Amino acid sequence: MMRDIEELSTAETADALDLTEENVKLRLHRALALLRKELYARAGSNRSAAFAFMGTRRDRVVVKVFERLADV
Repeated sequence: MMRDIEELSTAETADALDLTEENVKLRLHRALALLRKELYARAGSNRSAAFAFMGTRRDRVVVKVFERLADV
């Protein structure tokens, strides 16, 4: 929560939780792995379709990104 939602730095999070920065990084890595596992479990056999990003959809997104970058 502190790192990804509140956008605290690793050092700020470590200080607030009285942990080392390495421990904060490890806990975040483990939490993200558990979240990924849970999301895949919920998606079940449809997971490749649930997280698909290919074909014409991908191409449309890429075109839009480059259009916006050109406007900057």
